[in-house]
Amino acid sequence: MSKALSLLILAVVVFAPPKPAAAADALHGKDIATRWCASCHIVEKGQTNATDQAPPFSYLARSPDFDQNKLAFLLLKSHPNMPQVSLNRAEISDLADYIRSLK
Repeated sequence: MSKALSLLILAVVVFAPPKPAAAADALHGKDIATRWCASCHIVEKGQTNATDQAPPFSYLARSPDFDQNKLAFLLLKSHPNMPQVSLNRAEISDLADYIRSLK
């Protein structure tokens, strides 16, 4: 490989704009919400089936103290009507990003 081509590839790698992680995280969070949460919570506009005992995600999004740590605590805390959900730290972060996007 020529030196000029090597430098060009290096420049592209170093100076390429980063991908927008927040948008991707929120999209992954929406997928998690749809898969794991939508049977009880209203997770997006237009959803019509949910239980009245689980708060809509838009309500959680407007809560002033909502953040990733609060969500992790809520998922770990025992809920009589909530199934055990095992999400890793990245998935909890993605789900929190999605919920925050509903403000």
